[in-house]
Amino acid sequence: MPFARLTAATTPTCHLGLGLAAVGRPGYINLGRERDLPAERSVEALRTRTHDLLDAAYAQGVRYVDAARSYGRSEEFLAEWLRTRPEAADMVIGSKWGYTYTADWSTDAERHEIKDHSVAAYARQRAETDALLGDRLDLYQIHSVTPDSPALTDKELHARLAEAAAEGVTVGFSTSGPDQADAIRAALAVTVDGEPLFRTVQSTYNVLETSAGPALAEAHDAGLTVIVKEGMANGRLAGPDAPDALKTVAEETTMGCDAVALAAILRQPWAGVVLSGAATTTQLASNLHATAVDLDDDQLARLADLAEDPRAYWQRRGQLPWH
Repeated sequence: MPFARLTAATTPTCHLGLGLAAVGRPGYINLGRERDLPAERSVEALRTRTHDLLDAAYAQGVRYVDAARSYGRSEEFLAEWLRTRPEAADMVIGSKWGYTYTADWSTDAERHEIKDHSVAAYARQRAETDALLGDRLDLYQIHSVTPDSPALTDKELHARLAEAAAEGVTVGFSTSGPDQADAIRAALAVTVDGEPLFRTVQSTYNVLETSAGPALAEAHDAGLTVIVKEGMANGRLAGPDAPDALKTVAEETTMGCDAVALAAILRQPWAGVVLSGAATTTQLASNLHATAVDLDDDQLARLADLAEDPRAYWQRRGQLPWH
């Protein structure tokens, strides 16, 4: 499995990855984007920002980058960076298919992305990804699988994904929504010719939304690599927007709220890679301090008390505006 190359990484930050959702397109739901990104979010401005982040991530030991077809031009920006950075041959690359970006580089589009888990969508988007990333693609994930997703039952799709795995691409899936645990368990049961289809799972998990934890532990025990996304809860756990309990623990550790929030995830024994969704190099450097945060049992207990009802969490997330 190409994605397994990540296990050879030994940098202190190799369990942290860089997600490109926030910088591959001008609009996203993260809080604070008006502060983080330039006022003119041109293609060239975000290309430069993405390349700066990738340079900083690689220099600081990050060895996994996560993109998606729906993250605007993220694959394009990443492919350009890879072509000019031959020294980054050990960077492990993941992307996702299943959503089509439809905002046409606008921040106020009526719809920013459209979901489609059909075989036709896979064939189209796999060709688009291959045209940009080629043999640098290590991991290809189904984007945001839910319990009712046809991707869980479509045998033709499973066969196509198994073919991709046989050709050397690791196959995984991501989840979203209040029923992530159900989606994870359903995906673990998907087999082709008696063999499990999926080798990675990427799910939302943070101190506010912990409901997927037991299912992610089961996935880990089944041999899947667990990738954690939205560890900062789309900015709700950062600086000025962080809850008081998190701010207090951050003061006690002399680290930032972001580093503490990510460190709490790294403490989970099933967490393989925790993504930073940084939009600036300063944010990235602060996120990477998570590896140096030492949380005691009392601090972990206080952070655990922040967990919300998953349906309330996802309802609030769904109300976040695209900035």
